Amino acid sequence: MRVHRKKLRLVVGSDAAGREYKNTLAADLRASPLVATVIDVGSDDRTRRPYPEVAFAAGQLIAAGQADRALLVCHTGLGMAIAASKVRGIRAVTAHDPLSVRASVLSNNAQVLAFGQGVIGLDLARSLAAAWLTHRFEPASSAAVKIEAIRAFEHQHSPAAATSDQPR
Repeated sequence: MRVHRKKLRLVVGSDAAGREYKNTLAADLRASPLVATVIDVGSDDRTRRPYPEVAFAAGQLIAAGQADRALLVCHTGLGMAIAASKVRGIRAVTAHDPLSVRASVLSNNAQVLAFGQGVIGLDLARSLAAAWLTHRFEPASSAAVKIEAIRAFEHQHSPAAATSDQPR
């Protein structure tokens, strides 16, 4: 496991369905020597925020350069990943195994990792989050060309030009 010198600025968030995992994972992240800061934009005991609102807030902090990555939790992780990916420049994924976590960073330069509290066990989520911290995207890698193609497409196509999201 390669240790990196630059500490990550992270965002965590959840809706009510992911709050338990989010709180545990946030504590783990705060204790990690690989993490500089953790900003919590999610639901707590007093505030219930819907997952799109949480995901948008996390993505916007990253897009604005105020954070490097986000770890989000809802029931399946799917809604968080979809919503966060709507923020321009943000690539969000769900992952449930070590290979997917590794590839999310090294091959896809995804800034947002989403977990489903109803999908994976807490011990696995903790292990995957710890591994996620150790991976860094290499701008000189062969994957960089593909990430640039995604970025260019995103910037060439305005949201207004997007196709309908109605099922076909």
